[in-house]
Amino acid sequence: MALEQLSEVVQRCQALPYDCYTTEDHGVFMIAGRTCIEEGNSAQVLSIVLDEKNQDLVRCMGWNLLPPLIQVLLKEEDKNLPHCLAIFNHLLETCRPKELLIGLLEQLEQDDAVAIAESLRLLLNPLQKVLLCLGSHKASSLGMTLSSLLDQVAKLPLPQTKEQEEDDVFSFCHCCTELMAFVQPFVNEARQNFLKSKLLSESPDKIPHNQDRLLPDKEDELRTELLKFCMKTLCHPLLEIQLRDPDTLPVSPLRDFATDILNSLSAIGESLSSLVFLPLSKRKELHGFLEEEVRYPKESLASLAHLVFVHHLATDSFPTVFSPVFSLQCNMEHICLLLSRNEESRIQKGLELYEKSLLWLEDGSLSADLLEIKTFLTVPRHLVNVMTMCSQQRLRTKGLKVFQLSIDKFDTEAKYNFFLYMLKTSKHSGVEGYIIKNIKNQIDFSLQPGNSNIWFEGVQLLPLLRKVLSLPDGPETDLLQYLDRVMESLNLLRYLIIRDKVTENQTGIWTELYKIEDTFMKPLRVALNMSRAHYERELKNIMETKSKVKEEPKLSVSVSEEKLPNMTAESQLEALHSALHTFDMIESVLVRIEELVEVKDSQ
Repeated sequence: MALEQLSEVVQRCQALPYDCYTTEDHGVFMIAGRTCIEEGNSAQVLSIVLDEKNQDLVRCMGWNLLPPLIQVLLKEEDKNLPHCLAIFNHLLETCRPKELLIGLLEQLEQDDAVAIAESLRLLLNPLQKVLLCLGSHKASSLGMTLSSLLDQVAKLPLPQTKEQEEDDVFSFCHCCTELMAFVQPFVNEARQNFLKSKLLSESPDKIPHNQDRLLPDKEDELRTELLKFCMKTLCHPLLEIQLRDPDTLPVSPLRDFATDILNSLSAIGESLSSLVFLPLSKRKELHGFLEEEVRYPKESLASLAHLVFVHHLATDSFPTVFSPVFSLQCNMEHICLLLSRNEESRIQKGLELYEKSLLWLEDGSLSADLLEIKTFLTVPRHLVNVMTMCSQQRLRTKGLKVFQLSIDKFDTEAKYNFFLYMLKTSKHSGVEGYIIKNIKNQIDFSLQPGNSNIWFEGVQLLPLLRKVLSLPDGPETDLLQYLDRVMESLNLLRYLIIRDKVTENQTGIWTELYKIEDTFMKPLRVALNMSRAHYERELKNIMETKSKVKEEPKLSVSVSEEKLPNMTAESQLEALHSALHTFDMIESVLVRIEELVEVKDSQ
């Protein structure tokens, strides 16, 4: 029945010019032709398609046969495969490119990972062939195609380990490789257009008269679409995956893919160094419809910086004349962006980029002037969030390592200002304790012979000491919440009293001690007494409640106006005993300091 309908519409259309085909003719040809292929009559359809008398019809309507043809081609084992392949190839040669493109892109859409990989493998070459047939008008069609291809690739699971990249079970790596092979002819064409335009702008007389002349100020739409493609791939998948170094994985399709993307950017006239340093450069004068933020997405530029500085990709096209300080200053924008994100892949890349940028510097080489640049204060705040709030232990540990590395790179004045800033802005006791420990180490270094400086000795040191040797909320300070800060402050004070002689008073601690006693030691003593009394009262209440009830109930205890989680009496007793032990530890250090002061005074 379907074959008869197809033969009838073909015979009727043979006698008509192609612009006289009716909507009904199109509909009958599409439904009957598809049904014939689905029912296994592909040999008859091939005969009709190849008939010279039907070429106008095929050119106009043939693309409607693509869906069932592609389904057969994807199955591969179908007995009608040779006939369907012949029909498919003839359609690619005969049909109008724009209609073929629409038909192919419609069949590209899949949801299953295996189906996505198979459809890409089958359709990439036909899509490339069709686009090349569009000539100089292909740019928008290429952009639409690349967007569809990337959307499909984005559905594939990403390889997370070296073994997954090697096994490539879901063909993600293979698809990336084929994608770059697909885009290469268009990159080559854009490169030729760019070079021709550049040559025309520099020496217009050197262009042969028989060659097309491109206006140098005209937007190259093909180049624009390829730029959008490269920027999108830099963001996904390259910002999501972890590349392996050649020592770890000698043959890496993903590393090759990243390299090809960077090479493509260079080929179409984009300077990699200019892109990396774009945050510090003047805004570009852009021609065309794309604004800078759209043309150069910040995440894509951050990904580019990571590939260049961490993985050293495309270094042959990257100048080496930039100083390490300048490179760091530029990368701080990218680092700030990556560390501000919640995704672990972005945080990890931000930490890696910051670490690599810092390792190029000598210790103590960053001046205090850099702290006037916003990112040099914003990045540490993001680092603190990573160290204290990130769910991954390895990232928290890495964050602390990079945080210390960044401190080591500051000169003495910069360290002083940075410590003061962090103590003023940090709201985390552990971070404040870590800063105070660094202050202690810096003072100890300054007191060594030959290391004297004005920032961590004498009058200049006192404002920093006053900030350290204080309680955030006076006598009402929650000592458990601020335990790290309080203990490091006490350790610093004890060190100063032991290390600095009364007669020398290099740090100024002995002239400041009476103030420290009033603003830190006495309020701390009051806070200790209040905290201990509160917890001892809670301990007594629980003991009394436990003795009255045979069956152990679940209790709720309020500490510092906050209720502890519901727990058994035994668990609460353990928590309260631990708190009291902490207060004893604080008091023992405080008592030792008071004894040391008495001994020094008597001397």
